Amino acid sequence: MKKYQIFAGIGILLLIATYFAPVWWVTLKSIQYPESMYPKGIRIEFKYDGVYNGCEGVSERSELAADQAGADCLFEMNKINHFIGMYPIVQGANDINEDGDHVPYPVYAAETLSQDEIPTYLKFLDFILKKSGYFFTAFGLLGLIFMFRTKKLCGAFAIIAGSIPVYFLGLYIYSLYWYGHHMGLHGGGAFAGIKPFMPTVFGEGKVAQFITMSYPNYGFLLAVGTFVFFVLAILMKRKEISNK
Repeated sequence: MKKYQIFAGIGILLLIATYFAPVWWVTLKSIQYPESMYPKGIRIEFKYDGVYNGCEGVSERSELAADQAGADCLFEMNKINHFIGMYPIVQGANDINEDGDHVPYPVYAAETLSQDEIPTYLKFLDFILKKSGYFFTAFGLLGLIFMFRTKKLCGAFAIIAGSIPVYFLGLYIYSLYWYGHHMGLHGGGAFAGIKPFMPTVFGEGKVAQFITMSYPNYGFLLAVGTFVFFVLAILMKRKEISNK
């Protein structure tokens, strides 16, 4: 096996690992969520297929023993979003009903909206998250074509497959912008006077009385590794072809 094929193969393995790993996390902290009960704050984690609860140990709180939804920080985050007038979070493949089956459309924790009331962008975002497995399968196939086809132009396939951190950041940043600029459209919100804003993408910020933190998780490092290995494989392949 040629050297560029080895690097491309590692890129494909990282691509697969990235799909199952948490890519980013967001935490809200406030005085009403003490560290003794929420060691990491109200934390949610983003994967390529959806948004998930990022809290640990909260389900052990006795006052939440009879309320499974309340033990979920994704549920808590949605309640906070509703409080300031934001739409609930699209959860993607994490949306399941009480029987453990995927529902045809997101059932939000803070409130239930009819399909006609859901904005087009949130429907699009839900579609992208739930179909992300197909996209990753296509990326993997493009990586394999790059590995086993000798044509130099196949490098474009590797770039498409390796650009998964770019896809995530683009979707994540625009989604934050959309949520921050569509406040109160569902009729909720205790702070009607909150102006449109850009939520924190990276680092720490503040919204109302909440401190927000947003940072990459190890899945994003895997995604960057995917990009790096594919780029190195492209350079090696070009060098090999030019030397013939």
